Parts: sequence; C-alpha cells; structure tokens
Amino acid sequence: MIREDIRNIAIIAHVDHGKTTLVDELLKQSGVFRANQEVAERVMDSNDLERERGITILSKNTAVYYKNTKINIIDTPGHADFGGEVERVLKMVNGVILVVDAFEGAMPQTKFVLQKALELDLPVIVCINKIDRPEARPEEVIDEVLELFIDLDASDEQLDCPFVFASAKAGYALKELTDEPKDMSPLFETIVNYIPAPEGDPEGPVQVLISTIDYNEYVGRIGVGKVDRGVIRINQDAVLVNHHEPDKKQRVKISKLYEFDGLNKVDVDSATIGSIVAISGIADLHIGDTICAVDCPDAIPFQKISEPTISMNFIVNDSPLAGQEGKYVTSRHLRERLFRELNTDVSLRVEDTEDTDTFKVSGRGELHLSILIETMRREGYEFAVSKAEVIYKYDERNKKLEPMELAYIDVPEEFSGTVIQKLSLRKGELQGMSKTSSGNTRLEFSIPSRGLIGYRGDFMTDTKGNGIMNTIFDGYGPYKGDLQYRSQGSLIAFESGEAVAYGLFNAQDRGTLFISPGERVYSGMVIGQSGKPEDIELNVCKTKHLTNTRASGSDEALKLTPPRILSLEQALEFIDTDELLEVTPKSLRIRKKILDPTLRKRAMIKNRQ
Repeated sequence: MIREDIRNIAIIAHVDHGKTTLVDELLKQSGVFRANQEVAERVMDSNDLERERGITILSKNTAVYYKNTKINIIDTPGHADFGGEVERVLKMVNGVILVVDAFEGAMPQTKFVLQKALELDLPVIVCINKIDRPEARPEEVIDEVLELFIDLDASDEQLDCPFVFASAKAGYALKELTDEPKDMSPLFETIVNYIPAPEGDPEGPVQVLISTIDYNEYVGRIGVGKVDRGVIRINQDAVLVNHHEPDKKQRVKISKLYEFDGLNKVDVDSATIGSIVAISGIADLHIGDTICAVDCPDAIPFQKISEPTISMNFIVNDSPLAGQEGKYVTSRHLRERLFRELNTDVSLRVEDTEDTDTFKVSGRGELHLSILIETMRREGYEFAVSKAEVIYKYDERNKKLEPMELAYIDVPEEFSGTVIQKLSLRKGELQGMSKTSSGNTRLEFSIPSRGLIGYRGDFMTDTKGNGIMNTIFDGYGPYKGDLQYRSQGSLIAFESGEAVAYGLFNAQDRGTLFISPGERVYSGMVIGQSGKPEDIELNVCKTKHLTNTRASGSDEALKLTPPRILSLEQALEFIDTDELLEVTPKSLRIRKKILDPTLRKRAMIKNRQ
C-alpha cells in the first residue's frame, strides 16, 4: 500500500545556508500560525544556545499541510560536529531537500550531507536559497552542485533532480529564475510531486525504527521514528529489538503515542505506515531500537553512528575556590548529568576512569564538547575540564593512526601566506589552491585533527576576521609526529588573595592579562599569557609599601591595559596539556593541574627525563 496523503522529508545543508529559515516560511505559509500571531525568527531553534549562536544543534521534527498532503519535515544541523544527528534521521524520510546558498555554492558540509543521502538512495530536491542576495550567482551554483553529484557517483535518476530557487527570508520559491516571485507553493508542489509517498504493508506485524530520542523531565525518554509496517496502537504489547544487539528482546507496552502537527505533538490512538510518531513510556529505549510485534521480532538494519574523534576529561573541581558558585559540585552530580546526556546525544561517549572524580567524555569535535560544557554550566554545574585530545587508533601492524580533517579555508589573498605557514607548522599539507567567486583564495588542507585544536583564535587574528574555515572529518591516517600547541607560556599567580591594581600594573609588562583588579586569585591560577615561551610566576596581590616620605607625582593613578576576557571556546583553545579550565555558572578560570609551584617544577623535570 502507498500512502499518498503523506510525504517525509529532511532538510540538509551546510552551516548558515538557511535551512531553519526555510522551515519557518513553510510553517507560516501552511497556516500553522494564526494571521496575527507573533513568531520568533528561526522558531525551530528552540534551545537557548541555538538561538544565541545562530546554529542548529539538534534535529527537530515538525509537520505542515499542503492541500490534502501532510508533509513531515525534519530540520537537521549543518555543523560537522553534529553529523551524527544527520546520519540517523535520514532513515526516517523518503527524500531530502538540499539547501545551497546562491552565493557561497557547494561547501564541505554540503558534500558530507549529500553523500549520506545518496548512500541511502534518497531522491534529492536542490533548493538554491538566498537568490535575492546582491552577489547571488544561481546559474554557476547549479553547475557546482551537479559536479558534486558526479563526484559522489550519483545515479542517473539522482542526477535528474529538480532545482527550485528561493529566498527563504523573503518567503518565495520559483521553479524558473524568470518566474514572478509569489510564495512557497512551487517548493510545496515539487515536494508533493517528486518525493515518493511512503509505502508498506498496513496489515503486517508492526515495525517502528527509533531514529531520534527526545528527553523530557516529566515523561522521561521519548522515541521518535517512522512506522515501517503495520499499525501501532496505544496499550499495545510489543518487543524491543536491535540490529546490532541480537540478544536484545525486551517486552514493552506502548503507553503514549503522538504525531507531529506544526510545532506540537498531538495525542493519537494509533498510527499506520509512513507516519512519524513519538512514543513515550519506555524507559530503556535507544536510538537504533526497533519496536516490533511480539510474535515477529524483526529488527530493521541501522547504520552505526560515526565514532568520536576527540576527548577531554571532566573532573570534579578541587581548586581553592571550589564549591562557591555552582549548585551541583560532587562527582555523583557530574556523573549523573554526563550519563543523562547519552539519552539524547548518540555521538557522545562517557567513560568512568580509575579516578572516581574524573570522567572521560568523547565527541565529534571541539564545538560538540563546548556546547555540552556551556549547557551544563547554565544548569548550575561546577567542574573542571582538561585540554581536548584526539583519540588514536592502531592498525594491525600496531602503527599509530590519528584522525585527519579536510580544512577548506577562504581568505583574502594577502592573508593566505600566513595561513599556509601556520598550518604547515601544525602538520597541515596544502592539497589545492583556487580562486573563489568572491575573489578570495580557497586553500584546501589535509591536517591532523589535533593540528586544528586551538587554531581558530589564531586564524581569526591572522585574517583580521575576514577568513572562513570549514572542516570535515577525513578518516584516520598515519601519525604525523609531535606538535607544539602554544609558543607562549602562562602568567601564573604566586599567592592567593585579591588582585590589586599595583600588582597588576607591574605584571602587565610581562604579557597579556586575563583578570581585573578585585578578582580573587589563588596560587597556581593562570592570570594571563606570557610574552615568552616559558611560564612566569607573579604576585598580583602585592600592594605598594607605604612610607612617610612622599614625592610629587608618585601617587598618580596607575594606567592598566584592559584585560583580555576569554570566552569558553577561547579558554578551551588556550589551555595547554598541563592546565585545566575551571568552569562555574559565573566564572571561567584557567589553572595549572598541579597548583603547588615546587611539585609543579618537580613534575616538569620528571617529564623531561
């Protein structure tokens, strides 16, 4: 049976090409909102961090109606660090809309998401967005996209895909560039006519593959998946199986069933083939599980999510200022929260270590882990994290392998020499150099993942904020040799107390300060970046000795250079392997792992031997 009244699609694209804005317009024009309703921009980015950063972190489900057809839409992230989200939701849909910026054209992440869709044999609608940009070049972008299809070995049917031209911001889509702009109906028409309707056997035993897990404090885990076969009903007995765990056979009961309508979940009593449903009330539900009829436990194959490439330690904060600003500070709190994150994030790994106060957390990239840190910080957690390190593998000959990345860098020509020099020092190999449509130089590097750790800050400085860098994971390659992360040392507080202007005034000649007068410091805390390669210890709590003789002009106000205030990402990039970042809801402090100066020097000498 074919269900003509439903279409299931995912919207995929590179970062910032307008996926979420496009979904906004589809929602508005399908009548989901009242005419006079005030709607926030990028309504699908419901998480605070998503709104602030302007990026999608989690894939979201919504549904709109066009004429008599229900269109289930999944908005996916564009960042490579959240590629795990894209990989798994594609199992729920029958086709994808590939959004490409009419000026930027096909970018690295466009290639990654398109490759995933083509591997699953999904039909693709190409939507060239932002055609109202002054510098838009839609005709050239069509050629770039078709070249990308050919590079990825697309079949003839996939190459014969429809192109739609749109301005999501202005709220219109066109089938031909010469058409008169009206509304989004050309895109709706293309979805209904080109994306195949879901098909399956409604009379067969039920089968639902769970592709996404949502989490709610009140109802616990909510599994989202597509009904592949049969009819799923409330209060139905079922069995939970998993393609990658043949021994898993768990009896469950369907206690709550929802379908998506606009931005809401609506209670339903039953759902049949092609419907995307949310199921709650099953405590031990995981991504990749199949809910089956009791008498037919037949698991649906599900691809394994790509492995993490980077890890850092999350440690209970033990600094002299520990426990003063956070609500959750113990190892029990920390462990519970990290393992809870696994409920919804498939690309994350959390492991206990020999030390009960330390947990190893692995993810897909620095951004992936920094989002987790920022989220926990806002929830009131206080902890420390170590420098991000890559996860190595060994081949059958016991040779060390490390994760490699392809870095695509667009910079004005005058900065390209600096970028090439810096990345060569970080073991990067220049693979290609070309001119972009905007007159910039595009550099293509193959570089170890660890060579990019801590580089983004330098990159923004070197290119005066004009450079754009995109990276994509490129498998494991032979170990490239040792790397020095930082050429400058740290300025370290010598004693505990409160920083005073006089002490900071004397310290600022030694490098760049991170703190202001009045801030509390402790021995071993990093208070700035040294101008020299070695660490320097300073006493910033030192006040001026008072004497009974006064010279004219000796008490003039001290002029302090404003400190460099580091954001979370900058602090994570700055810390070295012998340092930790202390994270609390109110503060970010960098410190040495060993606070005592004598023990620190001993450890340094031991490491050199």
